[in-house]
Amino acid sequence: MAATRLNSLSFSQLPLSLPSQSNCYSLEHKPLLFPLTPLIELKLAIKRSNATHPVSKFTRRATAATVSFSLPASKPEGVSPEKLPKWSARAIKSFAMAELEARKLKYPNTGTEALLMGILIEGTSTAAKFLRANGITLFKVREETVKLLGKSDMYFFSSEHPPLTEPAQRALDWAVAEKLKSGQSGEITTGHLLLGIWSEESAGRKILATLGFDDEKAKEIAKTVDKDATFSYK
Repeated sequence: MAATRLNSLSFSQLPLSLPSQSNCYSLEHKPLLFPLTPLIELKLAIKRSNATHPVSKFTRRATAATVSFSLPASKPEGVSPEKLPKWSARAIKSFAMAELEARKLKYPNTGTEALLMGILIEGTSTAAKFLRANGITLFKVREETVKLLGKSDMYFFSSEHPPLTEPAQRALDWAVAEKLKSGQSGEITTGHLLLGIWSEESAGRKILATLGFDDEKAKEIAKTVDKDATFSYK
């Protein structure tokens, strides 16, 4: 009996409504729907295309989406947002991996040592290849990190986005400032990030120095600092 009643339902009884052609949705600073949660400052805007042909009630217009990513560096004074250089895709991924590494080690903050490990975990940048070629590997950095900072309480759980330490924040700010100072176009790369870590008297610099990194190697990185910008999130 129930089956008979269900089969007798007419689709005309179901409400059908389509959104207005003038609808425009704007979502800002919403969480990502794909696993890039450590990335900071997401802006997602979705709007309808300006098609001139008529649209039937069963046809939806195409949508266009724009996603922009940035890292939590301070905005330099006197520089408009339009003129701020973008971070390269590898630098963004390195930062994401740094946050995850800080969580893995159960540290309350993302420090310069985590930023260094993030560069090595991403692994494909010129900076990461240079570090590995000079014997500075993820395993060694992680080992030196635990020696220097110790192990965290096994029952401690880091936040989803462990806040930056002051030296780590200054390292990001240094990378942005150095790119602006160069006057060159292009993106902020992992090379800038590595040199930012080296510029700070912090755990990251101490670990680098322990493993043989010095000012001469920093100068070599500076020569190739813009060679990572081969692809990015537009």
